[in-house]
Amino acid sequence: MTEANQASTRSASIARKTNETDIKLSYGIDGTGVSEISTGVPFLNHMLDLFAKHGQFDLKVDADGDIDIDDHHTVEDIGICLGGALLESLGDKRGIKRYANVFIPMDEALAQVVIDVSGRPHFEYRAEYPSNLVGTFSTEMVHEFLWKFALESRITLHVIVHYGRNTHHMIEAIFKALGRALDEATSIDPRVTGIPSTKGVL
Repeated sequence: MTEANQASTRSASIARKTNETDIKLSYGIDGTGVSEISTGVPFLNHMLDLFAKHGQFDLKVDADGDIDIDDHHTVEDIGICLGGALLESLGDKRGIKRYANVFIPMDEALAQVVIDVSGRPHFEYRAEYPSNLVGTFSTEMVHEFLWKFALESRITLHVIVHYGRNTHHMIEAIFKALGRALDEATSIDPRVTGIPSTKGVL
């Protein structure tokens, strides 16, 4: 599954091929927000572009999936690949801030993302949307993507949408907040020596 890891630049490339999807993904933590996204799922393209831009990550995704059936396999497998790339690019997590708590408004909507780069995968999700669809994109897929991302990256991830009236705005606020929170949690704190845990490992 994993092609390469460049610890010095905190980046990774993932290739994953199944009978349902064929995905090539590269991810750089210390980037400039440049993204090239092609998933076959337009709304997911938009959300991943926002994630990269607001997290200042370099992200390239080339995915070919069975979207003639529905978006599920493609969305899920991209979450798996992105989570795996994050885990690999972090290495031993030496010197990172580890935690972050970010609120992002998008017009009338307010989303909160709280992260612990803990080595213990856990996901909590509190969101109720006015609509089950944004265009042809099912809101169920947001949970599927985030859960698989948290699982494969081995982070603790809490996502709360406090309120909102427009489903697009609410989901957009989540992905912007995810980018900002992950940028903060993975950033290097010069005051931190070694692994930021009394256990000595994350």
